[in-house]
Amino acid sequence: MLARFLADVVVLVHLAFVLFVLFGGMLVARWPMAAWAHLPCAAYGAAIEIGQWICPLTPLENELRRRGGEAGYGGGFVGHYILPVLYPSPLPPEVTWVLAGIVVSLNLVVYGTVLVRRRRHAAPRRGG
Repeated sequence: MLARFLADVVVLVHLAFVLFVLFGGMLVARWPMAAWAHLPCAAYGAAIEIGQWICPLTPLENELRRRGGEAGYGGGFVGHYILPVLYPSPLPPEVTWVLAGIVVSLNLVVYGTVLVRRRRHAAPRRGG
């Protein structure tokens, strides 16, 4: 029973991490120091997708599920939980590049916007 509960906690932590990778750059607009946590997480998230690696949280969840008497699953978290919701049919392997591109592009836009705003506010005011 405890193992199943912990597996569910791992899923929630994993989902929170994925959401942070995707949208954490938006926190930087409000709290610039968040970039120190977000940039490495976003790079790691993109690398996991591009390299088609399995995040360490996935085997942890599977092991907890097995210990709790449930079946684990093959593949990664995104492929098991998120893609079937977004795309019900099987996707080609190139989708991992698309997912990584979304992570990188979204964050480039957000960070670019933050940098432009900071430069505007930091520019000396002219006139009286």
